[in-house]
Amino acid sequence: MVLGKSVIIYDLDDTLYKKTEEFGDILDKVMAEALVYDLGLKMDIDKAKELVTESYKVYRDGGEIFYRNHGINPQDLFIAYHRRKPVEKIVPYDNLLDKIKRVPAEQYVFTASDRYASEKILKHIGLYDFFKDKYYSVEDFGVYKKNEDAKVYREFCRKINRNPEDCVFVDDSYSNLEFAKEAGMTTVRIYYHNNSAKDKTYIDYAYKGIENFLAVVLGERTI
Repeated sequence: MVLGKSVIIYDLDDTLYKKTEEFGDILDKVMAEALVYDLGLKMDIDKAKELVTESYKVYRDGGEIFYRNHGINPQDLFIAYHRRKPVEKIVPYDNLLDKIKRVPAEQYVFTASDRYASEKILKHIGLYDFFKDKYYSVEDFGVYKKNEDAKVYREFCRKINRNPEDCVFVDDSYSNLEFAKEAGMTTVRIYYHNNSAKDKTYIDYAYKGIENFLAVVLGERTI
């Protein structure tokens, strides 16, 4: 049991590997390249990247401005972006697999990356064999843009045959945690600098980095 629950569900991106500003900037450019080179957006790369960054700040979704104002199809961008995602630039945590193996709960991954990118990432960070039958993408549930309600979390729980009330959802994105909480899950936010979402009442616990969370879970730390 972890936090009184029998199931832990992890987000993948920026949760099971460390979030860095450098990698975030790279991903903004990659999305701009997908928009311009793959989807035919009539815009130069620098301008597209600027709008991707703005879209993340305003909507917490780098594509939203393009869906609203430029006729981009969310599924098309979802596929093009993840095909370009530079997985090789991700820096894995040391010994994360060993810690996850010792967690006293069922464990799953539920990610906003597509299955193609998710498999590559899990292999790159050394977690694929552990999660190979226990990772799911939002695309498995027909979702191709930022989650906007609790429905997909409830569907995920039905997929794994567990009640939301039995689950802990761990994510760096506080907007995702809002919907996980609405679905009935216990919520854990992973942050990297200051806990900017400490005022959010739908976040039950917050830890600086996944390693601190796992240290508490494994009884190696008390806070």
